[in-house]
Amino acid sequence: MSFFDKYLSIWVAICIAAGIGIGHFAGDSIRVLSDLEIYRVNIPVAILIWLMIYPMMLQVDFRSLKSIGKRPRGVILTVVVNWLIKPFTMAFFAWIFFSKIYAAFITPELAGEYIAGAILLGAAPCTAMVFVWSYLTNGDPNYTLVQVSINDLIILVAFIPIVGLLLGITNVTIPYETLAASVIIFVVVPLVAGYITHHYLIRTRGEEWFRNVFIPKLKPVSIIALLTTLVLLFAFQGVNILNNPLIILLIAVPLVIQTYFIFFITWFGGRWLKLTHNVCAPAAMIGASNFFELAVAVAIALFGLESPAALVTVVGVLVEVPVMLSLVALANRWKY
Repeated sequence: MSFFDKYLSIWVAICIAAGIGIGHFAGDSIRVLSDLEIYRVNIPVAILIWLMIYPMMLQVDFRSLKSIGKRPRGVILTVVVNWLIKPFTMAFFAWIFFSKIYAAFITPELAGEYIAGAILLGAAPCTAMVFVWSYLTNGDPNYTLVQVSINDLIILVAFIPIVGLLLGITNVTIPYETLAASVIIFVVVPLVAGYITHHYLIRTRGEEWFRNVFIPKLKPVSIIALLTTLVLLFAFQGVNILNNPLIILLIAVPLVIQTYFIFFITWFGGRWLKLTHNVCAPAAMIGASNFFELAVAVAIALFGLESPAALVTVVGVLVEVPVMLSLVALANRWKY
């Protein structure tokens, strides 16, 4: 990892602090940016999130799907954990903490939105940072690509029904048209654009240039967009956070528990299936991490920039990097 990537948690913390400071000192003037919306989607944040997602979608290689039949167990494990287990355990932990354990601190209305934000995180499996976690655990890069590609394709058809089901259970009103529009804007469009760009550049410039020159040059765009998004989101949430700083810690607890819980389920499931370490470790990382760019985008579209749901997804970004690095160390310690 580069120096910048290695200390990403520090940069995230700095951007969060900067955002909170901007929100505090800017006051109501920050609403000039927060009010720039189309169909409840904030335009500046939407552009930044698209810049985060597009470089990730460029790395999806549909040709890799042909190799699934040779070693299907790792893919089956990934699909089962990410789509049949993870969203529901996230909803369960969120419900337990926000509705029950935190009942003395959080009103039922706020609890509903916090649960909704957690559900959006749980229903969006990681598609980008997992390549970093896979590399750090000596994972099979080609198989990791297959697992990520499968997740990207499943997101297109499963994300809306699962989120709709779980949000319905928590009695949160869902504007399905907004949810569908968010998936189209933040998944379908960048996936199609990434495929077209991927195909064109490899055909005209070659795969070696694409992998070793183009993608590395584009990576800083995604990171800068992520950090800028954090500044904006926490600027919009700055007053709420300063008025109740305890809420960040309260939100982080169920998210961290969920992350470790899913990692252990996937890890020991992979051992039971007799997967090799270079397939089991990335599978566990995919299960544990989240596609927070999509979760942030949908939370903003559904509930607004200053909503508790959006705050949960942003806190998810804050805790994910240090937690995932600890799981990388654990996977390497348990190498077999």
